[in-house]
Amino acid sequence: MLNIIWPIFIIISVIYSLFSGNISEVNDSIFKSIESTMSLILTMVGNICFWSGIMNILEKTNFFKKLKNMVTGAINLIFKNLEKDSKESEYISLNILSNLLGLGNASTPMGIKAMNEMDNKNGNKKVLSKNMMLFILINTASLQIIPTGVIAIRSSLGSKYPSKMIIHVWITTVIVFLFVLVFGKLFFKEEEK
Repeated sequence: MLNIIWPIFIIISVIYSLFSGNISEVNDSIFKSIESTMSLILTMVGNICFWSGIMNILEKTNFFKKLKNMVTGAINLIFKNLEKDSKESEYISLNILSNLLGLGNASTPMGIKAMNEMDNKNGNKKVLSKNMMLFILINTASLQIIPTGVIAIRSSLGSKYPSKMIIHVWITTVIVFLFVLVFGKLFFKEEEK
């Protein structure tokens, strides 16, 4: 749908600028947006590479294993009917841990693997299981300690203090996470019986 809407907006904008005599401003803004887009991409790629490297280093430490065990323990509390030490439990833990560390791109493959594992155990392939829906809600809440994506965007846009909003992100993500968890558990209560 968006691949239809955006071209329509662009065509209307160009036609309007032709009739209003502002075509040179449109040309200027196109080149400025290309420059700012490339700057943002380079900042984001650098940021992702840096934090992915940190994640790879952390994976080899005892601290990461302890952190993963803590998250796995929380996952087993949240998903009561999930088998302990199962593949989906491990993938959900890695997904949430990646989100906590602000590695959204690193968390996506783990989320997909978790969904595949849960789908393999799902009796009705046409409908998402309650665990799958709860996982989507929790994953969307994206509880974060280090919001690397937002910091990278603010940095690329020239913010003096790109990490100044971290406390706001903590408060917001905790509230959203708790909201999703409480209402998700209430809504999907019948599966845990």
